[in-house]
Amino acid sequence: MCIGIPSRVIALNDQMATVEAMGEQRDVSLILMPEAVELGDYLLIQVGNFAVEKIEPERAREALEYLREVAEQAGLQPA
Repeated sequence: MCIGIPSRVIALNDQMATVEAMGEQRDVSLILMPEAVELGDYLLIQVGNFAVEKIEPERAREALEYLREVAEQAGLQPA
């Protein structure tokens, strides 16, 4: 099982995007995306930095809040 991290697109460059989640930015590949991606979209990012699915903003916010809660319960400092 893989955990997809919801991330917001903040820059686009050909088949790559810069995304942000929980205060962290990273570059991800869009080659597995079946649909067009635009600035501000939320994507699920999997291991290997591949975007695999576009998701609704509310679903992304709920997932990020859950991940923050899990990190806090584990004694980690989420961004």
